[in-house]
Amino acid sequence: MRIAIFSAKPYDEDFLGPRAESEGHETVFLEARLTPDTAVLAEGAGAVCAFVNDDLGAEVLERLAGLGVRLIALRSAGFNNVDLDAAARLGLAVGRVPAYSPHAVAEHAMALILTLNRRIHRAYARVREGNFELEGLMGFDLNGKTAAVVGTGRIGCVLAHILRGFGCEVLAYDPKPDPELEAEGVRYVDLPEIFAAADVITLQCPLTPQTHHLIDDAAIAAMKPGVMIVNTSRGAVVDTRALIRGLKSGRIGALALDVYEEEGGLFFEDLSDRIIPDDVFARLLTFPNVLITGHQGFFTREALEGIAATTIANVTAFARDGAPLHPVTP
Repeated sequence: MRIAIFSAKPYDEDFLGPRAESEGHETVFLEARLTPDTAVLAEGAGAVCAFVNDDLGAEVLERLAGLGVRLIALRSAGFNNVDLDAAARLGLAVGRVPAYSPHAVAEHAMALILTLNRRIHRAYARVREGNFELEGLMGFDLNGKTAAVVGTGRIGCVLAHILRGFGCEVLAYDPKPDPELEAEGVRYVDLPEIFAAADVITLQCPLTPQTHHLIDDAAIAAMKPGVMIVNTSRGAVVDTRALIRGLKSGRIGALALDVYEEEGGLFFEDLSDRIIPDDVFARLLTFPNVLITGHQGFFTREALEGIAATTIANVTAFARDGAPLHPVTP
């Protein structure tokens, strides 16, 4: 099957290309993001491989179906960018990668916590300039602190284990509690208790109508003063403007983001020679207690190998049986 791969980077070619070739598929790597204007580039392909910031709304899906595309192969776990009702109406199958390396994202979240707490990013910049002053770099011991994991799927479970290894008391919130975590001492509580008790709150939940802007002004007002918030899930789980208000008031003591509500057109691109037009994002960058990475959490060799294997397995299964291995339905 011919696969049109949008938002392609060199590492996508390195991992997806050989895997697709080994299973008899032809690949076309397209640097462009998938939009209504670029959908035409999929002409001649039976499958489109899309990433987190590609547009898979009704208009794009209609254009792809008109070109003869039959499968949307997501190389991600999340599918909030897909209009599933439109896909079903148009007869387009949708497959995703439900798991690759939960350790990749969980370890990145922990790296953000440690870096932000001990101001490693600021210390690095100071030392490079010959400044060895410690003022402004004080952190706190994680041992004995209360950390909360919101969303205990595979990634959240791994992160809970890591946090317990640092000596944290770990609270968790999830509609489906994990019995193994409970047996190990992780305590499931409701969100108000998490907001009131947690020194560190990490977000590992999918973006759904229920989790959209889960962290808003009311949630932040209920949090412990000086709380650290870490989001490595999806950008719109938090209300970015509410975060800015929380930072200005001092209610939020530190903030780490690997995702952003309006990251499409920003993340995965080199914009170092341009002015970033997003005023909200630019405002975030002015705070000394904010650390942002550009959707980097998944970016390990093991994760990319897993993503490539499952993505191409979805295409192979569809070509053979008419359905991907890991389908997504409305």
